[in-house]
Amino acid sequence: MCGIVGIVGRSYVNQAIYDALTVLQHRGQDAAGIVTCDGDRLFLRKDNGMVRDVFRNRHMRRLVGNIGIGHVRYPTAGSSSSAEAQPFYVNSPYGITLAHNGNLTNTEQLAEDIFKADLRHINTTSDSEVLLNVFAHELQMMGKLTPQPDDIFAAVSRVHKRVEGAYAVIAMITGYGILAFRDPHGIRPVCYGRRDTPNGPEYMVSSESVALSGLGFQLERDLAPGEAIYISADGEVHTRQCVEAPALQPCIFEHVYLARPDSIIDGISVYKARLRMGEKLADKILREWPDNDIDVVIPIPDTSRTAALQMANRLEVKYREGFIKNRYIGRTFIMPGQQQRKKSVRQKLNAIELEFQGKNVLLVDDSIVRGTTCNEIIQMAREAGANKVYFASAAPPVKFPNVYGIDMPAAEELIAHGRTVEEICQLIGADKLIYQDLKDLVDACSEGNPNVSDFDCSVFDGKYVAGNIDEAYLDRLQSSRSDAAKHTSNKERSQALADNEVMDLHNAS
Repeated sequence: MCGIVGIVGRSYVNQAIYDALTVLQHRGQDAAGIVTCDGDRLFLRKDNGMVRDVFRNRHMRRLVGNIGIGHVRYPTAGSSSSAEAQPFYVNSPYGITLAHNGNLTNTEQLAEDIFKADLRHINTTSDSEVLLNVFAHELQMMGKLTPQPDDIFAAVSRVHKRVEGAYAVIAMITGYGILAFRDPHGIRPVCYGRRDTPNGPEYMVSSESVALSGLGFQLERDLAPGEAIYISADGEVHTRQCVEAPALQPCIFEHVYLARPDSIIDGISVYKARLRMGEKLADKILREWPDNDIDVVIPIPDTSRTAALQMANRLEVKYREGFIKNRYIGRTFIMPGQQQRKKSVRQKLNAIELEFQGKNVLLVDDSIVRGTTCNEIIQMAREAGANKVYFASAAPPVKFPNVYGIDMPAAEELIAHGRTVEEICQLIGADKLIYQDLKDLVDACSEGNPNVSDFDCSVFDGKYVAGNIDEAYLDRLQSSRSDAAKHTSNKERSQALADNEVMDLHNAS
């Protein structure tokens, strides 16, 4: 779940890319990077941290040029060291930089092939660097001194044949232009837009349409699955379908949680999809629990607000804001360690007691992953004086790990994995638990665009649309994503950083 952006402008694009990355900050708070191109020179700044922390005035002044790409990251594959920050760069051919959102599922095999057959070295554990080197090799095989659009699209076609998984990619070819492409299933989102200036049109490619509208670009459309767009440095736009049998199956979790509500993805308004999620979940309550005694609906801020509001309207009960959120605490479901997540929930939310005292409250969240957050929140509601605490999830039970770019935990750490709804209800401490049905979730999203009838719902049903996911792969994923593995990785990373600091001090002396 990273954010990517690329701009071909008529003047310096550094500020526009910075602004776009701040709009996409919800897609990653681990690291940020911008690379710009001025003639045949590249200018790169990337590091760990939020956008506002990575880029200072002195960095922005050096990011000159009329074309550039940017990236915000949270770690899915690889570590969270600054070496994993994107964009990545290779000098041959032409000088290519690349930013990637998603996750490749055949990274290990690709890395071996790159070394043995392509004779290329991979310096990090990031699948994005692997993807960059695959594309660079295929483009180099075209054997042209000056790449033409046909050569670039042919290279993308060969990339699709080699890589597996989910990927939305923006690459910049030094001195020539910007390329973007999407995997054959369209799992991760990417769109492009245009704005007219006195000097001519400017173009922008982004993970979400909200970055386009925020900077005054008009959304042209989403890239189709398997499609590539190449925008030359002088503003010529070329598009081409680069796979033989594309199938649009976007990640439904974008609509549940990942995307901003003011985005439109594949023609579907995220906001309206979440409204429909609330309607359908309320209808389930009215159908299966007609004599409910709910006094008030309270959302868990922020993502569930839209669904909760529509639920309250449908149930004809009060909607109230019962929790105040500290916006300076990160997303808890990707934080390493159970104790850290519990602590962060208490730091992130504070209950308004007047909205709970003596009431039967229905708490609404977008989804339940580990169960840590909702368990703490239910306890907070009881401490605030709630009579009964019911809990509703706008998504079905999350039973399976995500392999396409969302750092969900190992299967054994998912609270719904191998448990019934009644068992989960008891574990989180609720008086009643209501989950959205998967069919209703799919309908809530597809009603926004009838042409999108199929989604990647793998976290709910275990069906991985890009294929080639077996038990051995999931076992390796579990060993790398468990809390124990992350704790070990964090200790090793801290020691490495400490060793580097000592080495730098010795050199300085």
